[in-house]
Amino acid sequence: MVKLQLPNPGLEDRIPSHAELEVLEKEEADSRPKWDNKAQYMLTCIGFCVGLGNVWRFPYLCQSHGGGAFMIPFLILLVLEGIPLLHLEFAIGQRLRKGSVGVWSSIHPTLKGVGIAAMFVSFLVGLYYNTIIAWVMWYFFNSFQEPLPWSSCPLNDNRTDYIEECAKSSPVDYFWYRETLNISASIEDSGTIQWWLLLCLTCAWGVLYVCTIRGIETTGKAVYVTSTLPYLVLTIFLIRGLTLKGSTNGIVYLFTPNVTELANPVTWLDAGAQVFYSFSLAFGGLISFSSYNSVHNNCEKDALIISVINGFTSIYAATVIYSIIGFRATERYDDCFDK
Repeated sequence: MVKLQLPNPGLEDRIPSHAELEVLEKEEADSRPKWDNKAQYMLTCIGFCVGLGNVWRFPYLCQSHGGGAFMIPFLILLVLEGIPLLHLEFAIGQRLRKGSVGVWSSIHPTLKGVGIAAMFVSFLVGLYYNTIIAWVMWYFFNSFQEPLPWSSCPLNDNRTDYIEECAKSSPVDYFWYRETLNISASIEDSGTIQWWLLLCLTCAWGVLYVCTIRGIETTGKAVYVTSTLPYLVLTIFLIRGLTLKGSTNGIVYLFTPNVTELANPVTWLDAGAQVFYSFSLAFGGLISFSSYNSVHNNCEKDALIISVINGFTSIYAATVIYSIIGFRATERYDDCFDK
């Protein structure tokens, strides 16, 4: 048996033994926070992994790569790629009891930049996620109206007809591009700050600050809502979607694979990227979460459970989305005949 070992002087000194870890855990019992229970840890990891990648990007990739055919390489790579890397992140965080920067520095000092890069990636992802949350807040606040502001086109200044731009597009598009974003005519024109969106973005960052102000002590409490609410909302959307005309056509399309797509290398490449994105691998967060576990925690079992939940959520969310897509497609098909 040939063992490949790269030169890494001092590694044994930087990686504590299991006995040393048990002593360290007892010494840090009062100074270092830990999860109140296993449920908090699991819900936090699920909330960190499951997100727009499952609800937004996965259905899009299914549509781009032959419907259900995309699920085949996705599930295969989830097993071959996702579970091992997820287990690896849980294991190194739990063993070294440090965040991403500290873990990679312990493995080798020159790898500290990997941890810093992961932290920077998480920061960039946080920027655009909070922007989307700000949009959600804006729509949430505007939903307390009857009728909804995007249900019909507004009248022109003379109140004799609808605004022409809205009539040529749709009330939904008009509310998004004019009332929400108020976009400029071209990319060269930066426009002005929209105070309502700035206010919503400030609220989004404020909520994030409250949820993380005391580390896992507050994050562990917030995940009871933030990690379970999306499943409740998806279930409500699914029940509503199934009552609409043509919804089953969309679901049938989703689960009808175009097997010719399996011969396309891009399909497998996108599936691999989706596994990375949906698991939030190499973001550093999972390493930090697992570092607060006991040294005796079964991280392999945790990786398997979260992987199953992640894969199920992707398929479940795609079913919800395609029930709505089937309804929209049927509605437009009927409109063509009505005209």
